[in-house]
Amino acid sequence: MKKERVLLALSGGLDTSFCAVYLSKEKQMEVHSAIVNTGGFQEEELDQIEAHAEKLGIVTHQVLDITADYY
Repeated sequence: MKKERVLLALSGGLDTSFCAVYLSKEKQMEVHSAIVNTGGFQEEELDQIEAHAEKLGIVTHQVLDITADYY
């Protein structure tokens, strides 16, 4: 049986980290994540969030850089 997929807006904080694990372990879902950068993140912060997503077992993580569009 194919797992249901879900996209999680991941900040890397406690709440969204818990949600990622809950959806994956308890709900047996395939979790994918994204974060929207409007210019407030440094590159190393985004790298840390991506590494954290990997540790949480998130299948894919995307950074959506909309800085130019936002401003």
